[in-house]
Amino acid sequence: MMQVPGLELAFQVRLDFTEGPRTRFVPAGKQFTRGFVGLAGGEVSGPRLSGRVLPGSGGDWPRMWEAGLVEFEAHYMLEADDGTPIYIHNSGLAWSSTEVVAKLEAGEAVDPADNYVRITPRFEAPAGPHEWLCRTIFVGTAERRGNSTFFDYYAVT
Repeated sequence: MMQVPGLELAFQVRLDFTEGPRTRFVPAGKQFTRGFVGLAGGEVSGPRLSGRVLPGSGGDWPRMWEAGLVEFEAHYMLEADDGTPIYIHNSGLAWSSTEVVAKLEAGEAVDPADNYVRITPRFEAPAGPHEWLCRTIFVGTAERRGNSTFFDYYAVT
């Protein structure tokens, strides 16, 4: 039998999004709504990585389906406490009832148990103390709270 993978909490991220209305439109010939929200900044903290989210370095371009499924596609930059730049490409899925989606879109709080969110980020970092990010598989969970989203990132061991 092969080794069963485990999970180790590596770090947490708080993403702060820009204020104001979020972009939403239905692309021609498509059956989903495309969204966009820009990043205002944020914080990285945890046992294996600490730093900040660089303001204005990217955003999230979700695809939202009528049945309550959301496909995340986010790109942005982190900066470790030692100044190292780290690129993140974060993709994932969220699913909740259409009523919960409406509350989230209105900026209302929802019970995290009512909103399934799982992410699979990939990182790019230069050679040095943070290159472990480039050769590690991660999974994570997320929870939206107002104009911020909180992520827990787990290294698959």
